[in-house]
Amino acid sequence: MQRQAVFDILGIGTAAVDDLLHVDHYPPADRKCPVVKKSRQLGGLVATALAAAARLGARCAYAGLLGEDELSAAAREGFEAMRVDCRHLATRAGAGPIQSVIIVDDSTQTRNIFFDLAPVQPLSEGAVTRDLIASAKVLFIDQLGMVAKIAAARHARELKVPVVADMEWPEMARTDELMALVGHLIVSQHFASEVAGEQDPVRAAEKLHAQARRACTAVTCGDQGCYYLTGDALNRVRHQPAFPVKCVETTGCGDVFHGAYAAALAAGHDVATCVRQASAAAAVYASRPSGWEHLPTAGDVARLLEQGTR
Repeated sequence: MQRQAVFDILGIGTAAVDDLLHVDHYPPADRKCPVVKKSRQLGGLVATALAAAARLGARCAYAGLLGEDELSAAAREGFEAMRVDCRHLATRAGAGPIQSVIIVDDSTQTRNIFFDLAPVQPLSEGAVTRDLIASAKVLFIDQLGMVAKIAAARHARELKVPVVADMEWPEMARTDELMALVGHLIVSQHFASEVAGEQDPVRAAEKLHAQARRACTAVTCGDQGCYYLTGDALNRVRHQPAFPVKCVETTGCGDVFHGAYAAALAAGHDVATCVRQASAAAAVYASRPSGWEHLPTAGDVARLLEQGTR
């Protein structure tokens, strides 16, 4: 009997509440620096990716643990405002989202992120059931709560549900084990270089892809674009250039890339199309102030894609 998915994308992983502090110039050590502007926004690898995919029209659901505090309430309200289904979001006393302070240097459009993982409580392995994974066309995960993520990825492989993953911590235990279960691995140049031992993103992508021969191994390099390989093409690295936009803010652009990629994959597109649409979505977001209210729509992405072909 053919599996009937309820959602396009199921995300299991982190949500965050980010306090952004803008400064004219990031200061050297032992200096004072005035804050030019500040705001509170929702973030997190999985949470922002789901919000981005939902804005693009995908049916998304979040599975995770939050608490009963103000930050947890803000995260839940943010999901609901973006129409991300929260039926698999459980509540546990003492749990909560990641709390981050992000210092944005307005002169260079770079940022430093200071985060607190203390409130984060991952789902248990038992909570990640086959039925849960079977409810989606695509599974999107990060690294935190490794036991549950490995269980989810194994279920997904058995059910032939594509797994898209974002990873940030090269030294985290069992990272190699999880990477071997991921069919669509999209990581930053920093992560790829650390794991592969190669500074060149092309060589890093080749090494990562050779380890598992995934449907896609991609290394994102900001305004330098994305390098990726597909299937058995072990030495055929493709390059997706970044779309030329006037950059306003880069916080969350990588998460938007992942969400747009997952949305395109759930819609049935091939890897090259997924990467191109994801690159366009990230570029649109980079041209705007950060915050989920500025996430691109499908129309925004289509317009940039059309401009990019001229």
